Amino acid sequence: MNAYAIGHLLPAATLDDEVFVYMERIQSTLDPFGGRFLVHGASVEVREGEWPGALVIIGFPGMEEARGWYESEAYQDLVPLRARHMAGDVVLVEGVAPGYDASVTANRLRQGQERAAAS
Repeated sequence: MNAYAIGHLLPAATLDDEVFVYMERIQSTLDPFGGRFLVHGASVEVREGEWPGALVIIGFPGMEEARGWYESEAYQDLVPLRARHMAGDVVLVEGVAPGYDASVTANRLRQGQERAAAS
């Protein structure tokens, strides 16, 4: 199952030379883990709520690869170059299986609530 690294980078980033070095080197840290940028530097069209900042999404073949990339020495050496100039959040998340149907999940959750209420 695919996995994703999602970064929400907050405004007021300083485009210091360290940020450019980070950007120039990050792909070489992704390659050994099959990582590739899916969203990077695109405009965000907010439809509900607020979204200050930028969105980055990197896809991986699975959670093991996503964790391996994030925890790798090569990537951890780069993190301070970004973190010193860009505040934000980074999460790793597993995707859903092909053919996923949200209505099946809703049904399972509803049945669980009904069983809990009957107890």
